[in-house]
Amino acid sequence: MRESPENGPATALITGAGSGIGAATAVRLANEGYRVLLVGRRIDRLEFLVRQLVAEGRQAEALLVDVTDEAAVKAMAGNLDRCDVLINNAGGAFGTEPISDALPSDWRAMYEVNVLGALHMTQALLPYLIASGDGTIVIVSSTASFTVYEGGGGYSAAKHGERVLAATLRLELCGEPVRVIDIAPGMVHTEEFSLNRYRGDAEQAAAVYAGVDHPLVADDVADAIAWAITRPSYVNVDLLVLRPRAQAAQHKVHRRP
Repeated sequence: MRESPENGPATALITGAGSGIGAATAVRLANEGYRVLLVGRRIDRLEFLVRQLVAEGRQAEALLVDVTDEAAVKAMAGNLDRCDVLINNAGGAFGTEPISDALPSDWRAMYEVNVLGALHMTQALLPYLIASGDGTIVIVSSTASFTVYEGGGGYSAAKHGERVLAATLRLELCGEPVRVIDIAPGMVHTEEFSLNRYRGDAEQAAAVYAGVDHPLVADDVADAIAWAITRPSYVNVDLLVLRPRAQAAQHKVHRRP
């Protein structure tokens, strides 16, 4: 963890920090010594996690912000004192219908939270990241960012957008003291991702992981994020793909009988 005696511990801001990968990443970075800013739309969850971290002697704050609201993001950024690491984790998938039956509202919602949310946060915090002299931007995309599969058109399109955002940003920031890291997880079993995708149908959500020997969990992705951002400043982990051993590709998963 990078720290300056004059300014104190480096600050990491994590979006979508109320659950899943975002919450696990906030805990991991707090334990690494970062001051963590937890951003999300459910203040009760954020504050619960903050209380746990503070009780353990960590530095953590909760910020109620919807990343799809550009004005709210700008207002939040205006109240910060610093930001050294931005982790664009907020996202999600909605619906599994084929393109012929897909709801445009689902596609719009996925694009707004996955792509525009990351864009809003990056634009608002980039001045802080550059001013830090050693900034890092992490985009939590997906293996869906470089492949497609039936029923996943909208989600894959949004994640392709995130990958393009990361790759373009890395070109545009060449020469600035900011790294851009794309973390692309495959199958991750979290408490909400599939449940949201299947519109609250717990049985369908559970079937996604049925018979799979050890799908990834949120802590696995948090470990990868922490490893990538704690490399020496000159090391940029452009793209890190991680899947469970049982998943060879988006559409190729071994399941026990």
